Amino acid sequence: MGKGWRATLLATGLLAAAMTAAPVRAQAPAVRIGATDIGGVVSGPRGPEAGVWVIAETTDLPTRFAKIVVTDDQGRYLIPDLPAASYRVWARGYGLVDGPRAEARPGQSLALTATPAPTPAAAAEYYPGVYWYSMLRIPGADQFPGTGDGRGGNGIPTNLRSQEGWIDVLKQSCQSCHALGARNIRHPSPALGEFPNGYELWMRRIQAGQAMNQMAGSIARLGPERGVELFADWTDRVARGELPSDQPRRPEGFERNMVVTLWDWASPTHYQHDAVSADKRDPTRHAADGGVYGSPEESTDLVPVLDPRTNRTWDVRHPYAHPETPTSAENPLGTSPFWGDEPIWDSRTSIHNPMIDHRGLVWFTARIRPPGEQPAWCRDGAQHPSARVAPIAQSGRQLSVYDPRTRQFDLIDTCFSTHHLYFGYDDDHTLWTSWGGAAGSAIGWLNSRRYLETRDARASQGWAPMIIDVPGWGRRGEYTEANQPFDPAKQRRVIAGMYAVQPSPTDGSVWGQSMDAGFAGGTQPGYLIRFIPGADPANTGLTEIFRPPAGAYSPRGIDVDSRGVVWTTLASGHMASFDRSKCRAPLTGPNAATGEQCYEGWTLYRFPGPQFDGVDPQGSADHAYYIWVDRFNTLGLGNDVPIASTNGSESLTVLVNGRLHQLRIPYPLGFFTKNVDGRIDDPNAGWRGRGLWTTTGTRAPFHSETGRGEQPRAFRIQMRPDPLAN
Repeated sequence: MGKGWRATLLATGLLAAAMTAAPVRAQAPAVRIGATDIGGVVSGPRGPEAGVWVIAETTDLPTRFAKIVVTDDQGRYLIPDLPAASYRVWARGYGLVDGPRAEARPGQSLALTATPAPTPAAAAEYYPGVYWYSMLRIPGADQFPGTGDGRGGNGIPTNLRSQEGWIDVLKQSCQSCHALGARNIRHPSPALGEFPNGYELWMRRIQAGQAMNQMAGSIARLGPERGVELFADWTDRVARGELPSDQPRRPEGFERNMVVTLWDWASPTHYQHDAVSADKRDPTRHAADGGVYGSPEESTDLVPVLDPRTNRTWDVRHPYAHPETPTSAENPLGTSPFWGDEPIWDSRTSIHNPMIDHRGLVWFTARIRPPGEQPAWCRDGAQHPSARVAPIAQSGRQLSVYDPRTRQFDLIDTCFSTHHLYFGYDDDHTLWTSWGGAAGSAIGWLNSRRYLETRDARASQGWAPMIIDVPGWGRRGEYTEANQPFDPAKQRRVIAGMYAVQPSPTDGSVWGQSMDAGFAGGTQPGYLIRFIPGADPANTGLTEIFRPPAGAYSPRGIDVDSRGVVWTTLASGHMASFDRSKCRAPLTGPNAATGEQCYEGWTLYRFPGPQFDGVDPQGSADHAYYIWVDRFNTLGLGNDVPIASTNGSESLTVLVNGRLHQLRIPYPLGFFTKNVDGRIDDPNAGWRGRGLWTTTGTRAPFHSETGRGEQPRAFRIQMRPDPLAN
């Protein structure tokens, strides 16, 4: 052997020695701490800890308040803009367990000690839920179509035609209401009782609380016994010590620039579906009182409001119009390990989604009467212009508007059901609404300018059927109904109720999205929907539908960027865009009626993180409830940045320069949100004057790490230029 070999061996030996020697670190510059900041260094046995979170929390303010930041590459942190109070401060990160909480006040320097996790199991308790629920064993692709529960059947319903359908139910029907991988789900509460096996335990837990009917419906769609067996197998394996096979990475790059502020609002027995902070068409326009408003859906009629300037919260009671409006307090009730036999939900109004307009008014989709109390002018034979085209027999949820200046509600009866809502860009500020379920028969709207001038709900609203232009006439003509045989020489009505709704800022069209079979147990696939209103939407509106390409399925939530490109999330584990301008063939003919067209318009981005074993690795186990496009750079990452509410990874997932990044909210564990929006309080204040807003979206806040007393929280997410900016 020559000198070259000996030199290589020597170099290798020196490298090995360097790797095992104690690291020599240059001393990091001190953190510059202002009068409203707390800062310092997080260190462990191996030195400073980069990419860990530092949390400061206080109960000294009108409501519980917390802030979260991330350490830089030298373990330094700075928590900015803290109100005067005494804070408990601690570090949390992957590979660590929480150490003791230290006391500090703004203006102080505070060194924090990081505590390494003593075991892999202890470390894994801080992983996002998706790492845990990806351990669930999914029936193999060879077990589909299902053969049912009868003799010789495999326990999978016959309407589940593929493995994709089973996963769709799991995500859209189960994971969309609470976090499957949360600590309370993977470690069932001992308060449920003692059971001979995991199957019996799960049979008991899906009969707990006021959502037992929904849970029973979801498990039935998976195949009741087969579904329970697989969930029981999962939690049994967790109880025996099985751990996730994948591990998350600590925040990197601009993910370390995140600042999260948290406020308690509502109450421990209430949950929030959504929150709104500004007019989504212009984030500088806020509610007239500057408040952020929530929507408590089936839990209560009390709308929570937060004033972030004073850290004060209050409730506004939403009224209803009819004394027999149903209430969730009458839902079937099973004994809860948290609440016993107490019916904690009591909502008549079922407030699903709020929206702020350019006047500072707050609009809601809300139930104001029983579904069957439909005005006569909505029904068959009525003379309302829309009823002559598409009469509607009942609606489950209507509209309301609240004026913060007068503290008064207007209740607006609608013939069509409402779910989500969004203002158009026309002079009438038309309020477009979605139906919710895929069986919805029409798209509805309210001329908000006319309504506020006249308070005439009947004259201010309209709705239209969805008609596909199969022959390519370019205008409304004779069509077949959805339940009639297909005729290629006629236009075709499609029943594809919008779940999401979003007017385009570029061309006057209205985009929507219809749920796949997993949401409601049907057989119809999920679509993106484009409605072109025309001059008289009830009589001129035309519709286009589009299915995702092979390997991708089940869109949920949409938004439209400033170029007119549509963004959605998919149960296959993707963020996706759809650019209609890329369509090469005419959007007519038989495929126009099925949505099997313009696959070239799609671009897919796989969510980070693990996939279920035995499932297409091109997808992800992660699931997003909704998506929002930051058209106005309210987060500071640029214009037209799509942001997915990825509640499996307990994060917001943002797409920047073609790459997905996850902004994990690490406290309280089990972060679960359904939507976000942006707000600019001061366009001249840099990052401090802008940010995203969202709220705790799970139906079970008490599943979080803080347990039964946990309240829903409002979150503001901001992005500063570096991890130490103040």
